[in-house]
Amino acid sequence: MISSQIRQSFLAFFAQRGHRIVPSAPVIPHGDPSLLFTNAGMNQFKDVFLGTGKREYVRAADTQKCIRVSGKHNDLEEVGRDTYHHTFFEMLGNWSFGDYYKKEAIEWAWELLTKEWGLDKRRLYATVYETDDETYELWKKVTDIGESHILKFGKKDNFWEMGETGPCGPCSEIHIDLTPDLSGKKLVNAGDARVMEIWNLVFIQNNRNEEGKLEDLPAKHVDTGMGFERMCAVLQGKNSNYDTDVFMPIIHRIEHFTNKKYAATQHQSIHSPQSEIDVAMRVIADHIRMLTFSIADGAIPGNEGRGYVLRRILRRAARFGRNLGMHKPFIYTIADAVVESMGSVFPEIVEKQGHIEKVIKAEEEGFNATLDRGLEIFESVVERIGHSKVFPGEDAFKLYDTYGFPLDLTQLMAEEKGLKVELWKFSELLGAQRDRSRIGLFVARGESDEVESGLREVAELHATDFVGYDPASLQTKSFLSAAVITESGTGSGGRYYAFLDKSPFYAESGGQVSDTGWITIRGLKKYNVVGARKIGKSIPILVDHFGDPLLGGPTEVEAQVDIPRRINIQRNHSATHLVHEALRRVLGTHVHQQGSLVAPGHLRFDFPHFGKITAEEIRAIEDIVNEKIADDISVFTEVDIPVEKARKIPNVKMFFGDKYGDTVRVVFIDENFSVEFCGGTHVKNTEDIGLFKIVSESSIASGVRRIEAVTGEGIQRYIEDQLAKAKTLDDQIAKFIEEKEMLEKELKKYSGKATGTPRPQLGSIILPSSQSESIQMLENTLASREQVVEQLTKQTLDLKKKLSKHKVKEASSGIDGLVERAVAVNGFKVVSSKVEASNMDELKSMGDTLRAKLGSGVGVLASVIDKKVALVCVVTDDLIKGKNLQAGKIVGEVARLVGGGGGGRPHLATAGGKDVAKLDETLRETTEIVRSMIQ
Repeated sequence: MISSQIRQSFLAFFAQRGHRIVPSAPVIPHGDPSLLFTNAGMNQFKDVFLGTGKREYVRAADTQKCIRVSGKHNDLEEVGRDTYHHTFFEMLGNWSFGDYYKKEAIEWAWELLTKEWGLDKRRLYATVYETDDETYELWKKVTDIGESHILKFGKKDNFWEMGETGPCGPCSEIHIDLTPDLSGKKLVNAGDARVMEIWNLVFIQNNRNEEGKLEDLPAKHVDTGMGFERMCAVLQGKNSNYDTDVFMPIIHRIEHFTNKKYAATQHQSIHSPQSEIDVAMRVIADHIRMLTFSIADGAIPGNEGRGYVLRRILRRAARFGRNLGMHKPFIYTIADAVVESMGSVFPEIVEKQGHIEKVIKAEEEGFNATLDRGLEIFESVVERIGHSKVFPGEDAFKLYDTYGFPLDLTQLMAEEKGLKVELWKFSELLGAQRDRSRIGLFVARGESDEVESGLREVAELHATDFVGYDPASLQTKSFLSAAVITESGTGSGGRYYAFLDKSPFYAESGGQVSDTGWITIRGLKKYNVVGARKIGKSIPILVDHFGDPLLGGPTEVEAQVDIPRRINIQRNHSATHLVHEALRRVLGTHVHQQGSLVAPGHLRFDFPHFGKITAEEIRAIEDIVNEKIADDISVFTEVDIPVEKARKIPNVKMFFGDKYGDTVRVVFIDENFSVEFCGGTHVKNTEDIGLFKIVSESSIASGVRRIEAVTGEGIQRYIEDQLAKAKTLDDQIAKFIEEKEMLEKELKKYSGKATGTPRPQLGSIILPSSQSESIQMLENTLASREQVVEQLTKQTLDLKKKLSKHKVKEASSGIDGLVERAVAVNGFKVVSSKVEASNMDELKSMGDTLRAKLGSGVGVLASVIDKKVALVCVVTDDLIKGKNLQAGKIVGEVARLVGGGGGGRPHLATAGGKDVAKLDETLRETTEIVRSMIQ
C-alpha cells in the first residue's frame, strides 16, 4: 500500500464506525500557552478532557500534523541517525468523548491491523498497565491474540498523564516484532527499533487532584495515536521510515540538487562517508517537512519561542547541507517536493508555497556567512584544546551568541569529534545574559505584583456585562461595586481600577485599544476613565484621580464613553479588516495578521511578507479598500455562533494564538470579501470610514512587514502634516536658492561669465474639495519639491567645488610669495601665515601645495572659517626623519594658544580653535614653537 492509501483507509475505517473525520489542527496551537507546537492528536481536544469544552460529536478521527522538538519529546539528536525519529510527523488517531470505551477501542484496533491491513498476528504484542486487569481480559476476550503476547508493564510505560494534575488513565500499546525469527518478545519497551510501538490506546478514566490522588472521572474517554510514518514502513516492508514513499520523493530531490546518492545505510551499524551522506539527507528531508508545515501555519524563524526552534532546525539542516557540499542556500528548493507529495492532503502548504520558500531562503542567506565563520571557529577551538575531551562552555556560548549556533548544533559537531560540551558553563553564561535582559521588566510594568494579585482576586468576584456594542448604551447607568488602588500612598490623586456591573467601555483586546470616557457618581462627581482591561469575566475600568476607592457599598454611577474617540476607533477597526483582505489579494494568500493596533488616530497591521511593498502595490491596496468603502457595504455581526460551525463559514479568517470559546462573534463586510472572528467594535456601514490612506510601510523583523494607515479624522491630520512638510521643503528650497545665487555671483569673479541656472518653478498649493484629490495632489507636490531639493543640493555642491578650485589655484600663486618670505631655522624654512579658505578641505589643499614647494621646511597656515580658527600644519619628509618634527605635535601646540586642539599624521595635521583674536599673535610665535621641537 502506498502512504496515501494507508492514511485514507484508516480514516475510512473509523468513518464507517460513526466517527466524524475532523481536519488537522495547525501545528501552531491556538490559545494554549503551554505548547510551542501541536505535539499530539489530542491537543485540539484538550479542553474536552479538561471538562472546559465540548463538541457536537462524540466520536472523531483524524490525521494530525505534529511537531516534537522540545521538552520531554525532544529526540532531535536521533533524527536522521535512527530509522524512526522525526521532528514532524503525522499522528493517526480516533477518539471517544464519553461514548465507547475499552472494548470497542481494542476490538477495532485489532480488526484494522490484522484484517484490513493484514499484519501477521504472531508479530503483534499488546501491553497493558500492571493493575489494569479489565484491559488484559478484554484483549483475551475480543481478539484472537495469543495470551503470551499480552504483557504487563508499570506506570512509566503504560499509564498516561496530561500533567502533574488533571485527566489521566491507563494505556494499552500495540507493538510489532520485526525480528526475522519472531524472537522480539524480550525487546518490547526496550528501546530497540526491531520491536517498536505502532499504536497507543489511552483510556482516560481518572483525574489526579492537587494532592496527587486519583479520582474517577464522571465520563470516560478514549484517545488513540498511531505514528503514520512508522505504519507506512511496516506495511511497505521497509526497515526505515525514510525508505518509504513518504520520504523518498524528498530524498530524490536532495540527490538532484547535491549530486550525491542515497544508499539507505543505517548509521548505527556502518560508519563511513556514505553513511554520513545518508544521515545528512535524512536530516534535511525531515527538517524541511517541519519547516514547511510550521511556516505554512504561521510560524516565522526568530530569536524567541517557536521562532527560535524554527531557526535551530533550519540552521541544523544548513550545517548538514555542508556535509553534502552545499555552500549556497538550497534547502528552500526542497520545499517543493514536500508540497508535491503532501499538498493534496494538506492544501495549506500549496497555498503558502511561495511564502514558505521565501522565508526559508531569507533565513538561509542570513545564516550562510556566519555558518562558515562559525565552523572555522569551532575547528580552531578543537585544535586549541588538543587531547582534551571537553569542548569549553565559553566557546560554545560564543558560537551561540555571536554566530547564531544553537547549542544542539555545537553538541552535534562536538560529538562527531568525540567531545562533550561543558554544559554547566554554557548554562551559566546564558543565564547571566538572560538576567541582564530582564533588567527593567518590573519597572516597565508600572504596577506592583501585589496590586496585580489583588486586582485579579477582586475581578473573580465581580463579573461585568459588556453593553458597548449597542450605540444606545454608550451612556448607561451602572453600579460601582468595588475598586482597587494602583499606586499605594497617592491618596485622592491616584488611579484606581473600578468594577461596574455593566459597562459600555470596550476593554483592550485583539489589537484594539480600550475605550476612554467618564463616570459620574451620584450625579455630582465626574471622573476620567482612561482605560479598561478584561480579566476573566470582569472588565475593570481605570479611573484617574478617583477619591474614594471602596465607597462603603454599591454606588450608582453614570458611565459615558468618549463617543468621537470610539467612532474613530471603529473606522480604523473596520478598515483593518478591509486592508487584511486587500493585502492578501495584492501580495498573496500567505499574508495573515501577526499583530495589529487599532487606535483612534491610526491603524497598524503586521504580516509575513518578504521584500518591500512597492508604490504600485500600495496604490492597489488603497484602491481596493477605498472601493469597498465607496460601495456603501453594511457591516453586520453574528454572535454566539458555535465555533465549529463558524470555522466552516466560507472565507472566514481566524488568528494564530487566539483562544476561542464554544461560541464566537463573526464580523461580515461583504461575505465574499471580509469575514473574520472578531470581538471588536465596528462601523455600521463602510461609507462611515470616510477614506483610507497608507502612510508608512516598513520592516519590523526578518520576513515581517508593517503598514500604518489612517481614516476619517486621521486623514485630515495627514493632510495637515503633508502641508507642513511642503512648507518646510519650500523654506529649504528658498535657502538653497539664496546660497546658490551667492555662489554663482562669487564664481563669476573668477570666470568672468554667468554660470547660473534658472530658478525652479514651484507653483502654489491649491487644495481641491475632495480629500482623495487633496492627498494625491499633496503627494505629487511633495515628490516634486523633494526632487527640487535634491537638484539644488547637487547644484550647490558642484558650485562649491568649482569655487574651491579657483580659490586653491589663486592661493597657490600666493604660496610662492609665502615660501620666498619664509624664516630660516637650522637650515630649513618655516612658513606661518593667514590665508583665505572657505572650508578645511581648501585649507588642506593649500597645505599640500605649500609642502610641495618648501623643499625642506615646516608650514602652518590658518584661516577663519565660520567664526572659528582653522589650522593646517605640513612637514617635509627629511625633517620628519632627520629632526623628528611631527606635524601633529606642532599644530597641537599652535592650536593650544588659540583655545583649541588637534592632530594628525607626521606630514600633515589639522586643528581648530575658538579664540580668533589671538590668531595673529599665535602665528608670530610659530617659528619659536618649531625651533623648540627640533631634536
